[in-house]
Amino acid sequence: MIVNRKSLYLFRLLLDLLLLNAVFVVSAAAAQSIDILLNRPYMFILMMALNIVWYFFSGVWKFYDDFSSRYFAFQFVNIVRNVFVQTITAVLFIFIAKEDLFTRNFIVYNSLLLLFAISMRTLLLKFSLLSLRSKGKNIRNMIIIGAGEVGNNFRQMINDNPDFGYNFLGFVDDENTGEDVIDGIMQLEQILKQKDVEEVVIALPQYASALLDDIIHVCNRNAVKTHIIPDYFKFVSKKFDVSMMGNFPIISVRNEPLDEVQWRFVKRLFDLLFSVIVILMVLSWLVPLIAVVLKLTSKGSVFFIQDRIGAKNEKFKCYKFRTMTDDSAAQKEFRPTFENDPRITKTGKFLRKSNLDETPQFFNVLKGEMSIVGPRPHAVPYDEKYGKIVEEIRLRHNVKPGITGWAQIHGLRGDVEDADENIKRTIKRIEFDLWYIENWSLWLDIQIILLTVWQMIKWDTKGI
Repeated sequence: MIVNRKSLYLFRLLLDLLLLNAVFVVSAAAAQSIDILLNRPYMFILMMALNIVWYFFSGVWKFYDDFSSRYFAFQFVNIVRNVFVQTITAVLFIFIAKEDLFTRNFIVYNSLLLLFAISMRTLLLKFSLLSLRSKGKNIRNMIIIGAGEVGNNFRQMINDNPDFGYNFLGFVDDENTGEDVIDGIMQLEQILKQKDVEEVVIALPQYASALLDDIIHVCNRNAVKTHIIPDYFKFVSKKFDVSMMGNFPIISVRNEPLDEVQWRFVKRLFDLLFSVIVILMVLSWLVPLIAVVLKLTSKGSVFFIQDRIGAKNEKFKCYKFRTMTDDSAAQKEFRPTFENDPRITKTGKFLRKSNLDETPQFFNVLKGEMSIVGPRPHAVPYDEKYGKIVEEIRLRHNVKPGITGWAQIHGLRGDVEDADENIKRTIKRIEFDLWYIENWSLWLDIQIILLTVWQMIKWDTKGI
């Protein structure tokens, strides 16, 4: 019997909720006893609350959408996040209810057992499906109509994800030829019968859309499930959004979480709290210390203030500690900084390597011009120059620029002297920035901050 993705989703959800409740009872029995648990009926309100919280946050973090991932590590991160929220919920409930028996031991047992149980369920189900499909069971025969770029990309995705459970039989195409092309579209009905095809994916170019009616009629006549990949999907990012506007389905080319006001509020609140803590606990003594060192080691001002591009293409004054000779810093001409640049002072080299030159930007965060995490703000000439290389560069301006970012922790900082290599690095940096915007979450921001700090400790910031 073929298990479709919706059934698998419900099966995994119900199985996890069953495990959650079983772990709750076992943890309570281990912490005290079943009799004590039964004499405290309000503890079952906590059990129901944990079920609701698990269902809600597993949906928010799309825990059940990533089953086809080939790496358990990605799923384990989601398991840890869900268990963490369960722990926080239990702690808050026990505190509010003034529970005096089911406290520390219960919380520790429940968290560890739940983490273990869900992890084992994930691995066992994953291996079970892989084992079934390696034996030719629970596999659906599929053909792709259209052997162009879209069709080949989809075939590659199917091959890279055996968890999807598809057996790719070949392409059906009139225009393209090759060893994977079975025959032309006119022979589709014969192919469906001979090859025992269960699903068809139509990936035809836009100019061939007139064939859609005939193809779908043939598939319906043979009771074959049909899917269509519109040709314009090559313009759509991986994080597109499908919604309804009245009676019309609308596809948004890019789905950005920070378009939603509640997530902008969460990010801004985090930025405010984090920047205030850093300013009071660190910058209150670090700024005077660095200022004294800069004054003693080189002539010029303490701060380098430069116009940069912020959110919605608005310019703002970005603060940094001066790291170059005063004459170099004052130059109007755009000259990117390279490794071993003679304009960089000895103190400036240390500040750049340690990322300390960027710390005054916490004041930009406090003013609302920047965020802790986001695409690094470009100087105006930089934005203009590299905008000619990457047309999508202005998409970075949909969010506030950051002190650190996804591209930076992957070593995509600064320029190199080789022009061709510099273009490649710039394109890659913009791709990383756009990935961050489309995949933003508070958890991702925290990960980037922790990795930034870790790179500073290791002295591996890739700073020039």
